[in-house]
Amino acid sequence: MEYKTISRRFKHQVAINPDCVAIVEDSRLFTYRQLDELSDGIASKFPAGEHGFVGIVMSHGVEQIAAMLAVLKSGSAYVPAEPSLPKERIDYMMRNAGVSFVIDDEFCCNLPEKPSVITDKSKPDTPAYVLFTSGTTGRPKGVVIANRSVVNYAEAFEREFHTSAGDVMLQYSVCSFDIFVEEVFTTLLNGATLAIPSKGIMEGDIKGLMDFVTRHNVTVISGFPYLLADMNKLPSIPSSLRLLISGGDVIRSSYIANLRNKGVMIYNTYGPSETTVCATYYRIDNARPLDDGTFSIGKEIKNVEIKILDRNKKEVAQGTVGEICILGEGVGLGYMGNPPEQRNYTTMSDGRRVYRSGDLGYRMSDGNIAFLRRKDEQVMILGKRVEPKEVENVLNEAPDVERGVVRSFTDKNGLAYLAAYFVPKSPKVSVKSLRSWLASKLTDFMIPEFFVAMKTIPLTRRGKIDMQALPAVIKENSPYGGI
Repeated sequence: MEYKTISRRFKHQVAINPDCVAIVEDSRLFTYRQLDELSDGIASKFPAGEHGFVGIVMSHGVEQIAAMLAVLKSGSAYVPAEPSLPKERIDYMMRNAGVSFVIDDEFCCNLPEKPSVITDKSKPDTPAYVLFTSGTTGRPKGVVIANRSVVNYAEAFEREFHTSAGDVMLQYSVCSFDIFVEEVFTTLLNGATLAIPSKGIMEGDIKGLMDFVTRHNVTVISGFPYLLADMNKLPSIPSSLRLLISGGDVIRSSYIANLRNKGVMIYNTYGPSETTVCATYYRIDNARPLDDGTFSIGKEIKNVEIKILDRNKKEVAQGTVGEICILGEGVGLGYMGNPPEQRNYTTMSDGRRVYRSGDLGYRMSDGNIAFLRRKDEQVMILGKRVEPKEVENVLNEAPDVERGVVRSFTDKNGLAYLAAYFVPKSPKVSVKSLRSWLASKLTDFMIPEFFVAMKTIPLTRRGKIDMQALPAVIKENSPYGGI
């Protein structure tokens, strides 16, 4: 029997594994039955009526995940945000999504001891969640993903990685990134256990995190390449680990040079948030890197198809560079509202929906795909997508800035960083005040590393900003290069 909504597939796991541990923290654990009952208790406090989208602004933990399950069970979609984000950004996200109400930590207090069983109202083709990513308009854009796409991804994950009740997945990502979706739903929809560290461990060093992994016999870690790079420096890793998954940015052979000898499987994965977490997998612990020290992103997962297309949506020949375009079950429902990026969702000549990723790559002779770079200005910083134009727009709103420009560069390891160029309105403006202004409106990783005061911003003959005329801000021992 098929369970094409998140809540129904979860309910199936509750029925067959009621007393298995669903979530464990250092101080408490919840079985599948208890997690289901907790979600019913939260859902029982919802206002009467139907709710299309519900905000979730909560601390990291089991109640947060139970709240998501409650929203999904009610037939609604959740819109997550970390409480640590600037209030203005959270407010914008909730307004843009048109949420009916917001669940916070206080909402989940004083729940009924024996809540009524909530009737499941979810449907396969209705939205499950909205994740906000950086947008070219200067405002974040909300990616809408359907229930059936998440369920398909959980099935694809199980097919590739053979998830079982004995597996324990580390829940390390924040809720507004799709690695969180992978951690939570490939675990709870496949009968495994989710291990959630405390805030102190999350913000601590790699040793504290590995101690947590050892205490709870974690078998699977999914994260950005930089987490694997930190683990690579350790003399040893927990013996319970069997699988490490890298996603969100390019992984290099140097990041896993030592990990490759630790007896764990290591995978490189690829996929924009618009296509439900990942579209391809490639095992790299036993693979030869490409000439540039990176790895192939592999082949398509279950019910996903990738075509390498030219600008006219015509498929290019094997080995020819084109845009990586994604079709199939993972393709999302689009964006909230109608931002300019909506055009990236389009249709093929046969009527099938396709998402044009904006990434360049080519199909190799063995059928695997090589990722090259972005074709636009979007960059990856600490594994998270950033539109320099969004940062630039916020910089230009600063009261002490007459005009500002944000440009990206790459360091010697091929990692992106931002530099802000600004014409001050008065000599009193300081880098400290500019950082403070940006921090009030943007997340930490979006704040430029360097600030350059300019008398004027150089322009081309056509009156556009001359990006090449801006002075290059180069990290020590890094080559010059724009992205």
